[in-house]
Amino acid sequence: MATPTPENPQSQAPSTSADPLAEAIAIMARLRGPDGCPWDREQTFDSIKRHTLEETYEVFDAIERRAWPDLKDELGDLLLQVLFYAQMASEAGYFTIQDVASNLNAKLIRRHPHIFAGAQATSSDAVLRNWEQIKQSEKKTSATPQSSMLDDIPRAMPAMLEAGKLGSRAAKVGFDWPDVDGLFDKLQEEMGELKAELAPSSSSQSTPAIEAELGDLLFTTVNLARHLKVDPESALRATNAKFRRRFIAMESAAGGRDALAASTPSELDKLWNQAKNAASESPRP
Repeated sequence: MATPTPENPQSQAPSTSADPLAEAIAIMARLRGPDGCPWDREQTFDSIKRHTLEETYEVFDAIERRAWPDLKDELGDLLLQVLFYAQMASEAGYFTIQDVASNLNAKLIRRHPHIFAGAQATSSDAVLRNWEQIKQSEKKTSATPQSSMLDDIPRAMPAMLEAGKLGSRAAKVGFDWPDVDGLFDKLQEEMGELKAELAPSSSSQSTPAIEAELGDLLFTTVNLARHLKVDPESALRATNAKFRRRFIAMESAAGGRDALAASTPSELDKLWNQAKNAASESPRP
């Protein structure tokens, strides 16, 4: 971007506005304008989408850490993604940021008839039932016809999230395990099939077959989490954080990463158990 000068007022950054959101929209348009930032001008929907996923996870991380100042910054970065897409769409003649907001406003009002239209919903479950019914009604009148009730579950979303949504959607027509016990049985079945593929006597023992059986095991695990009303992503992230803490404690107890790398398997087990026991004795935050 050109350096702001008194002789070149168009290059100066926008002044602080009483409407920060309107100012952000104007800044984004300026960055994508003819004399804007070369990097911003080069971006496309496809080049930006990976940043959107990264920013989403950074928001997730800030919430987990209860780092509210960080969350404020990360939400701003996520908002930038929305502004970027809307600006590119506006340039292509698809829609504007105002269209995005108008569409959202209409959807919120339409899907909350118990607030805006006198309908009754006295519990969260009732609200969700109404929401799903309205959503299905909207799909019937959508300009994009869907041949399957799974069509609107994006293939590009993280696999764990996709698995949960697929299982939840199938459950709406009764295609589901009747209870948690059935899922535990299914887990045992899937583990048995994976072990069979790994056995030396297995005729195939091929990587695709092993991958397929492991995938079945993971899919069943995600659906077990759904039945237990546990978010599998949050559960796994918590376990990842726990592993980090314990492994770092192992490194410290061993005298550093090099000493840890030189430890025998029995020494590593001892260090792990020490870290695990120390963690169990520590007061929870």
